[in-house]
Amino acid sequence: MEVLIKDGSKLQVNDNASVLDVAKQISEGLARNAICGKVNDKLCQLSAPVKQGDMVEIVTLKDKEGMEVFRHTSAHILALAVKRLYPNTKISIGPAIENGFYYDFDFAEPIGQDDLPKIEAEMAKIIKENVKFERIEVTRKEAEKIFKELDEPYKLDILAGIPDDEILTLYKSAELTDLCRGPHLEDISIIKAFKLQNVTGAYFKGDEHNKMLTRIYGTSFPKKSELDEYLAMLEEAKKRDHRKLGKELGLFFISEYAPGMPFYMPKGVILKNELIKYWREIHKKAGYVEIETPTAMSRELWEISGHWDHYRQNMYTFKADEDKDYAIKPMNCPGCMLYYKEYIHSYKDLPLRVGELGKVHRKEASGTLHGLFRVRAFTQDDAHIFMLPSQIESEIANVLSLVDEAYKVFNLSYTLELSTMPEDHIGDIADWQKVESALENALKHLGKEYSINAGDGAFYGPKIDIHIKDALGRTWQCGTIQLDMQLPKRFELSYIDADGSKQEPIMIHRVIYGSIDRFLGIMTENFAGAFPLWLAPVQVQVITISEKQNDYARSIRDKLDSAGIRVDFDDRNEKVGYKIREAQLQKIPYMVVLGDEEVAEGKISVRHRHLGDLGKMDLNDFINSLNKEISTKEIK
Repeated sequence: MEVLIKDGSKLQVNDNASVLDVAKQISEGLARNAICGKVNDKLCQLSAPVKQGDMVEIVTLKDKEGMEVFRHTSAHILALAVKRLYPNTKISIGPAIENGFYYDFDFAEPIGQDDLPKIEAEMAKIIKENVKFERIEVTRKEAEKIFKELDEPYKLDILAGIPDDEILTLYKSAELTDLCRGPHLEDISIIKAFKLQNVTGAYFKGDEHNKMLTRIYGTSFPKKSELDEYLAMLEEAKKRDHRKLGKELGLFFISEYAPGMPFYMPKGVILKNELIKYWREIHKKAGYVEIETPTAMSRELWEISGHWDHYRQNMYTFKADEDKDYAIKPMNCPGCMLYYKEYIHSYKDLPLRVGELGKVHRKEASGTLHGLFRVRAFTQDDAHIFMLPSQIESEIANVLSLVDEAYKVFNLSYTLELSTMPEDHIGDIADWQKVESALENALKHLGKEYSINAGDGAFYGPKIDIHIKDALGRTWQCGTIQLDMQLPKRFELSYIDADGSKQEPIMIHRVIYGSIDRFLGIMTENFAGAFPLWLAPVQVQVITISEKQNDYARSIRDKLDSAGIRVDFDDRNEKVGYKIREAQLQKIPYMVVLGDEEVAEGKISVRHRHLGDLGKMDLNDFINSLNKEISTKEIK
């Protein structure tokens, strides 16, 4: 029979061929590296049969899906190890996640971090045994019977939400039988390195009304060197944790009286304001106007926008004006729609680029809150572009050009991901297809590489998500470009076209930072708190060797301050070495060290936090060099 392979060519295989047989026929090397397969775009075991005309793709560890299968299998090995060591434990779910996996358990007796080495040892035994995963197809009723006999209440709960006629897959491996789509590794001996990292609590199905289970997190790699490298990166990430640095550097704190709502201290406000100042500079240059809309607006507005029906669970609502419903805005878009409606627009006015640094509030679950990365109150660097259909491609190009300019300043690379229509969406499918094609065509014409994230668009339109890579190689989704034909329709937005007819504008939602607060947290970790000079809350620390130089030091400080440099003077009666170390710990870019020699010569001695002693120089030369470094936003 004949099957199709990834490059579009046809391949003759035996009538009873499996995915692995197809891999062998392509090349022995590919077969050796194969993890699983995709038949007609559906993941499957290597042992899965193929049929006439099937499209067959071989998945290796170089593919994202290959590592997901590798780590999902690792999660099942963890579950089997737990079942062997703690037979009375009830199992829940165990997915692969970014860089690892986890599994949720209901232990008869509590376990902790100290128990992980014992579980790891059992996992190593299982891998050495090369335990096989047997795939079994069953009906829902057959699955219920099996899990009742096994006394697995969480699996029965999951089964209760599945239709009677659906065919399910179970995977049996020694003492473990699990409800799972698969696929799994055919040979688990390729899992050469793994580590169980921590134990936490997690509600079943993420619902706080359900029982709290024990979640064990782990990671796994095909090579020990890769695991060592990853664990070293995690150690470095701990040192860079923005919550730790935020406290040490006096940037922000979060109070128990306002969970998820950051308090910015003076240095943190400087950082935030510098990010905002730069945002305003590049947006003014790119032709944006800036507006400000109210923090709370009435229910009717949110019903028109669709948020009341599709997003209310994440909104803070309250009663006012004789029991009328209001909501604190979770996003800025509806307010900008009202701004557009205030005026009659001509086609000549478009594109109209409107920015807003709007404070928004979202009701996030307490268990998901994490420093500045996941908060309930934050400032979005929002912008909405109203345009003609013919301007879609050029405006997307303009936004991506702005993204290039902004991220280059922070020395960040990025990748693009096109997210398409989700199940929970508003608007006609034909409209969705039209705008999805427009986004994809724009990316292709611009020569941009991108991946597809099917079904992950916003409820009102598809989007291009922008993922930045930080100094540790971690990726963060910050910027986004969302094309919207729904809100203009819902708000009855219009413009007068060249022929005098009323037409509906196309709209782009877009952010560059995403959230200024989250971006500040990411940059804190990216630079390990040692911000570039233009961003640093304190740019220069003046230090004296003894109190005799204090008057000269104050004059130096005042001149730096007059030149617009953010400067502090450490006048404590401490040893100079101690004061230099303190300035280094505070990640201050430059130190001006003054002794009797400097006073006598009317000079300054300069130290850089990374480059060390830069020698003596004239104050004006130093100020000129600082201004140049600030204006170019150089990263030293």
